[in-house]
Parts: sequence; structure tokens; C-alpha cells
Amino acid sequence: MEAKSVTAQVGNQNITIETGKMAKQADGSVVLRAGDSVVLVTAVSAKDRKEGLDFFPLTVDYQERLSAAGRIPGSFFRREGRLTERETLISRLIDRSCRPLFPEGYQNETQIIATVFSADNQYDTDVLALTGASFALAMSDVPFPFAFAGVRVGRVGGKFIANPSELEREQGDVDVIMAASRDAIFMVEGGAKEIDENTMVEALLFGQRAIEQLLDRQEELRRALGKPKRSFEKAPFTQGIPERVREAVHERVRQAYARDVKHERYGDLSQIKKDVVAQLCGEGAEFCGKEREVKQALEDLKYEYMRRMITHEGRRIGGRRNDQIRSISCEVGLLPRAHGSALFTRGETQGLVTTTLGTSDDEQRMESLKGQSFRKFMLHYNFPPYSVGEVKPLRGAGRREIGHGILAERALRAVLPTDDKFPYTLRVVSDILESNGSSSMATVCGGCLSLMDAGVPISAPVAGIAMGLIKEEGRIAILSDILGDEDHLGDMDFKVCGTAKGITSIQMDIKITGVDKQILTDALNQARAGRLHILSEMAKAIEKPRADISKYAPKITTIRIPVSRIKDVIGPGGKVIKDIIARTGATIDIEDDGSVAIASASSESVDQAIKMIRALTQEAEVGKIYLGTVRRIMEFGAFVEIFPGTDGLVHISDLANSRVKKVEDVLKEGDEVLVKVVSVDRSGKIRLSRKEALAEQAAHGDGKGQAVPTAKA
Repeated sequence: MEAKSVTAQVGNQNITIETGKMAKQADGSVVLRAGDSVVLVTAVSAKDRKEGLDFFPLTVDYQERLSAAGRIPGSFFRREGRLTERETLISRLIDRSCRPLFPEGYQNETQIIATVFSADNQYDTDVLALTGASFALAMSDVPFPFAFAGVRVGRVGGKFIANPSELEREQGDVDVIMAASRDAIFMVEGGAKEIDENTMVEALLFGQRAIEQLLDRQEELRRALGKPKRSFEKAPFTQGIPERVREAVHERVRQAYARDVKHERYGDLSQIKKDVVAQLCGEGAEFCGKEREVKQALEDLKYEYMRRMITHEGRRIGGRRNDQIRSISCEVGLLPRAHGSALFTRGETQGLVTTTLGTSDDEQRMESLKGQSFRKFMLHYNFPPYSVGEVKPLRGAGRREIGHGILAERALRAVLPTDDKFPYTLRVVSDILESNGSSSMATVCGGCLSLMDAGVPISAPVAGIAMGLIKEEGRIAILSDILGDEDHLGDMDFKVCGTAKGITSIQMDIKITGVDKQILTDALNQARAGRLHILSEMAKAIEKPRADISKYAPKITTIRIPVSRIKDVIGPGGKVIKDIIARTGATIDIEDDGSVAIASASSESVDQAIKMIRALTQEAEVGKIYLGTVRRIMEFGAFVEIFPGTDGLVHISDLANSRVKKVEDVLKEGDEVLVKVVSVDRSGKIRLSRKEALAEQAAHGDGKGQAVPTAKA
């Protein structure tokens, strides 16, 4: 195969896509380049179907080679290990964009791998990998019928930008990544700084327009070098199975979905499955050996019944209206030793969320292509099997848990205080105790409540809501606060988080075309109404952050010292600061700008550490009187230490009002003496006067023994 490359412009970026040169044994492969960022994306699908599966076995892995940034991994083995959090999230973005677009019933094992081989910080590789997945599939013989592309949308100064630079992302109030074709937006993931719903819709439509050149180039490459698509047709049902299943259990399915309680409903549906398989597939029955087909026909019947129940009958499980939120209860402060805690319950979904306050020592150190960074806010989402009444081994966080955690973290990060106002490291942990849909949104709500319970001064409360949209025979139903049963039925499911003012985080997956601007606007406006209702319910438990943090949380006080005195606090080899830490028990963190964060669970320890640091870094003030200690006697005067590490000279003529023949006649080493700072020259030499200090003290005396205040060394 000859190599061919094409170039497309997206925003201010030129993206080059090449195929036919690398990884030629893959079913499809492309190399994408923007700036100095280079990503190889491959797609391979097994030739034969994998039997016995009831799902599509697609695997997506995005991986970053640290050599791409000229770095060697810091691990013991000096090689990359399991996927990082960032790699996992980008893998999920690609998976969510591709999976719904494969033909229904395709069950050949398929793998998409995106590898970053060169990284330019100004050209992020996540969008290249997302776009490359569609290009690689287009060049392959895999029966993938859609063409899409990825783009990041930002907004700076009210102007939308396609694929913004890192600086523009920091300055902007919108940061979303999306996958779209000419006819549809398939996937959206991102955050914003409390923007309104109309602005979000405009951002998505702008992104869809921005990828037109990429779609043109994809079609150009496919026509020139794309392989003929392998034939695939979904295996049809054995004649009569769908009809016999409908005839046997339709009424029972209807009755099951009339039950409001999840476990009762699931119990009925499970029994229906057992009964219909026994009836139609038992020994000697008409469809003996066709258990898999019968089960699939039952799933299709359930899917069809629930969609029509919602769109045609206007009825949801539990009898709710389409825009109705399940009952909500909130409780805060229920865990006595946690720094902040909340129990958020919405219907049959419940999350117990805690907030822990830490110091800079608790920051998470992260290694990436951009180098080492530190993370001060972490949100971890846990989904134990008992939350859905199942038995499974605990194996740590999976991709779903990581994705849900980051979605909630992004929603709350937008309202957190800046470091200079609240210099704590924050960790929020959500444990889902019960689940029947929207558990990630329960994490957002519970996380906000626990932050306020912990006394974190967030700028505004945040709530989240999971939404669904069903489009059936020209009828549209937008569902608020969807159940687990409703989650997989929809043509669009999306999660929206934000304050009363606007959106802070969004995640959308759209599976159909024809979702226009008006539908998107209506859906987001209905989500806003639901969000405002949830915020009002949360306010019944706690309206604003507590004034004080928990007595069990470390107390952090930030002071500033002159940058030139940082070395005095640290000392040679860290000797001084280590001594302060050992004597006070406080944690001390000094920044290059002279800010010093002092933390301890004891306020006395903090005060003691501050006093010691102030003593090391204070500077002599002209005109101020100090109680100093005589350190050296010379013929021409005495050197007096006015505070640790700082001394000045009292000339013999400034010792007393009368003439002094010998310094020793007035002072000796070790004496405490009142001195006044007369001047400080450019080199930092301090001139002191005992004579002026005594005169000023006498002048301020009121006859009752009171004297001018002095600073003690």
C-alpha cells in the first residue's frame, strides 16, 4: 500500500493525517500530527464472531509513551505500567464515541489502540486520538459505517475557539471535548465556569461546524486507500421466536414494569426469563437449543415496551412525570470524626460522601508528558457490589469508577476557593450505598454537601442531574432523573452539573441523528429546572459552608516573609526548619514567593511556629525600640542582638547622656538593654542608640511607672 497524507485545518491548528506507512498489518492505521504532537491509531477486528456473548467485545486503549516528551519513567522498572487516570479517561472518550456506532449484533472482538509517540504541550493529543479512531476504522475493512471527528471547544472573551491552546483553555470559561459527524453529535465531555444552557448549545454546534474539513479529508483518504468493508448482517431470529415470546410473556412484562420497587421489578423480570426459556426451550419444546435467541427476544420486547410506555402512554416507572425528580433526603455531619460528611438519597440511589482536609504534604504527585505536577483536589468514587445487591470481588477502581469520579470532580472544582484563601489539600470520597441510576450525580450533590459541612468556602452549591431522551415515531420524551432501567433505553443520555447560575460540568452521549438545536436547548433547560429543584432540597440540610472547620482537621495559617529571608528559615541543609518542625509538631511549607503555610491540628503549635518564624525573619524598623542582648564589647561600642540573627552597633557616644570613657562601664556581654534603631544603611548595617531609647521612654512615661512599649528579642 502506498502512503498518502492529507491536511485539515481546525481552528488555528493544521492536522496532518497519514496512512499506509506505519503499522500496515493492522486492519486500519493512521498517524496524526499537529505541531510536534504525533499519535498512531490502529484498529483491528477479529475475522470471526465470538460466540456466547451478549455484548460487543470492544477494547480501547490510549497510551502515552514518556519518551514522547523526552522523559524516562520514574518507576522502579523505568517503564510505563498500567494506564494512568488521564489515559483511562481518554480511552473512555474514544470508547463512548465508537461503541454505539458499530452495527447492532456485531460481536467480533475489536481493539482500538492510540499511542502517543511525540508530545507538544501546545497541541493536546486527546483530540488527535479521538479523531484518529474514526480515520483508522474508515481505512479498515471493519463494518463501521460512520465517519466522525473530535474537537475541543473553548471560549475566551465571549468568542468560541476550536482546539484552543493550553493558555486559552486556562483563560476561557468553556472547555469541552466532543465527537461529531455532519448529522449528529455523538459524545460530549467537559466543564465550564457557570455558563448558561444556550451558551453550551452554541458551543456544541460551533464544534460540529469546526470539524468539516476533517470529515472531508477522511472521505478523501477512504476513497483513495480504504479497504472494502467486510460483509456483515445481523443473524436473524429463528422464525417465530419473537412472536412466541411476545405471546407468552407480554402481559407479565407489563405487570412487572408497573412495580415501583427495583428489587421486586427485577425479581419478576428474572422469573419471567426463567419461565419463558423453560416453556419454549425445554426438552421437546419447539425452540429447544435456542435459549440465547429466546433471551434476546425477551430483551427486545422489554426495550420496545418501555420506550412505547414512555413516549405513547406518557408513563414512567413509579408513575412519575417526565420532568419529575424522585424524593430527596439530605443529611450532613453524621460521621463524627470525618472533617465533613453527607448522606444524599434520591429515590433508590444513595451516596455517603466524606471530605478530608489535608496539608501540602497530602497533594497527589502526578507524572505525565507535561512533567511532574501536584494535585490539591481529588474526588474518588466507589461502587461496591452490595449497592445493587450483588456479590463480586473488590478489585479497586475500574474505568467506570474513574470516569464517574472525574465527572463529579470537575463539577465541584469550579466553585472551590483559591489556594491563597483556603490552602488545604482536599479529598472527597463517595461510597455508593444503593444504586438505581444517577449515582454519579448523587456523588456531585453529596460531595457539595460534605464540602460545606467541612467548612470549605465554596462560591456556590452545586447539584447534578442525569437526563434521558427518547425519540420514537416522531414523539420525543425528555426524562429527568433517570432510573437504571431507563438509562440504556434512550437515544440520548446526558448528565449536567452546575450552580443556580450555570453549568460547571457536562457529559452527553447521543445515539441518533436529528437532534437539533431546539431539542438540545429544551433538554438542557429541563435539566436546569431539575437542578434548581435539587439545590432547593439540599439547602434544607445546609445552606452555606460552615464558618469553622472540624476540630479534627489541621489548622493552616499562611504568612508571608521577605523572599530574601527564606534561606534564614530553612537554614543550612534544612537545619533550622527541621528544628522548628521538631519543636512545634507543625507542618511547614515555604513557597518561592515567600508565602509560608503552617499546619497543625493544634492552634498552639501553629502560633509557636509562627512566632519562631517571625523571630527569624523580622527586619529592623527605624524609630522602633527593642529589648536586645549585648553580644560583643568593642572599644568603640557594643553589638546588640535585637532579635535572632540580627544585631546592630551602639556607638560609645550613644550609650548614655553623659560621656562614657569605657563601654564596660555601662554594659557587659549578656546584658539586656533597651535600644532604638536610628538608621539602616544600604548594606543593611544597623545603627542603634541606648541614649535615645532611654530619653524616649522617659518622655512617654506618665508618672505611674508606665513606659513606651518595646519589642523583645
